[in-house]
Amino acid sequence: MTLDDVQSRPDLRGIAIDEAGVSGLRYPVVVRDRRGIAQSTVGTFAVSVSVPETVKGTHMSRFVEIVHEHAQDIGAATMASLVDEVRTRLDASRAHVSVSATYFRERLAPATGARALLGCDVVWSATCDGDESRVELGVDVPVTSLCPCSKEISDYGAHNQRGHVIVRARQAAAAERLWVEDLIDVAESVGSAPVYPLLKRPDERYVTMQAYDNPVFVEDMARDVAQELRKDSRVESFQVRVVNDESIHDHAAFASISWPAQAGVGLVRWDGR
Repeated sequence: MTLDDVQSRPDLRGIAIDEAGVSGLRYPVVVRDRRGIAQSTVGTFAVSVSVPETVKGTHMSRFVEIVHEHAQDIGAATMASLVDEVRTRLDASRAHVSVSATYFRERLAPATGARALLGCDVVWSATCDGDESRVELGVDVPVTSLCPCSKEISDYGAHNQRGHVIVRARQAAAAERLWVEDLIDVAESVGSAPVYPLLKRPDERYVTMQAYDNPVFVEDMARDVAQELRKDSRVESFQVRVVNDESIHDHAAFASISWPAQAGVGLVRWDGR
């Protein structure tokens, strides 16, 4: 049976479409870290292409086919080839793919060495425009922060809270590969103390004192991340946003920096933060 290809019919309105595709596509994926070690998780995909003014639509089923074919190898090293295949198979001038997932890393408690897994929200995304591909990575990393002002003005104690260091970075062309773990490491280093999924009493004592000895504002954390990423030759541009869920207020405090100034990376939202 031969069925009519309705999507490929001509369109007479003369209006091109920037992006048409699928979003919210959940799929089991295998992601690889910078050591090549794989872990299984669930990815949420958004895949799209541009549609020229002369064509009615794109072939949505092909997006799912391509995701199925590539879901067993998602990571920094594969995004450029994935988005290029989307552009080629859909015969488009521009294509975009993003994959968000929970990425787990083993975390050892600082005093007892107790082992557990800490999950971070991560995003891999890529855009192919003609022959040029751009890859971007994003992380949302929880940290502990202790207020310098509270410590300075209080006779004892200081208020602290859980913060989020959110980084989106664009990979520089022809550079050594940038990995999500690289961004996670930078984000975790700027807080008053890391966040741990499992702490025994000696660990809790250690982390509490570590945070007290290292108070930081959201502005401090944002600047420290920016300082590190500006030195990294693999990073072409970035956005960093630090958000504290304040423990003594009913609002959050935040600071954000784009580099180069006002450049942004433009492909991933802040998910409400």
